[in-house]
Amino acid sequence: MRTVSGAVPSRPRLRADARRNSEQIRSAAIGAFQGRGLTVPLEEVAEAAGVSKATIFNRFGGRVGLIEAVIEEVVASELFAVIDHTRTIEDVGERITYYLTAIRDLQYRQPAVNDVLLQVYPHSRQLMEICRVGSEANDELVAAARESGVLRPEFTAGDLHALVVENALALKHGTRPARDDYDRRTGYLLDGIRGHRPPAGNR
Repeated sequence: MRTVSGAVPSRPRLRADARRNSEQIRSAAIGAFQGRGLTVPLEEVAEAAGVSKATIFNRFGGRVGLIEAVIEEVVASELFAVIDHTRTIEDVGERITYYLTAIRDLQYRQPAVNDVLLQVYPHSRQLMEICRVGSEANDELVAAARESGVLRPEFTAGDLHALVVENALALKHGTRPARDDYDRRTGYLLDGIRGHRPPAGNR
């Protein structure tokens, strides 16, 4: 393509700039969302990416579009890995212990997980789909655990959902506990919901 004064064509350069800007924004958003949750001001994401806030809107259409562009890396991959591994554990008691411990660990380490669980952005189809998959896993796990007797008979999937959501609220809006205290309370929680099966010989 011939240009005035032999200049390099501007269109390919602009496309390269746009791609570079998009990747810088994605990288900055992943770091911000993982560290502080999905409600981080977009101005801070833009500053970290070295672009204007308007550029984020031009490239991603706003906050929800940006979240959906990075939610796989920020939340979905780890959360779905927990769900998938849970389903491979044969012993139901070990399954419920692993699942609840791993979910609470994610909630502590990844503030964005709590934003998803609290449905902070209900207009995002991707975030709502993550919630749907999580709810199905909860229902499936509690049904199997109740049937096998490893949970208190009155404990329901709704109770598990409430415990997870209440933990999300506490971590998002309350004082962050020390990790040792948090893990100790996870043990108390598990002890409180477990059933008391009789020895095998007495069943």
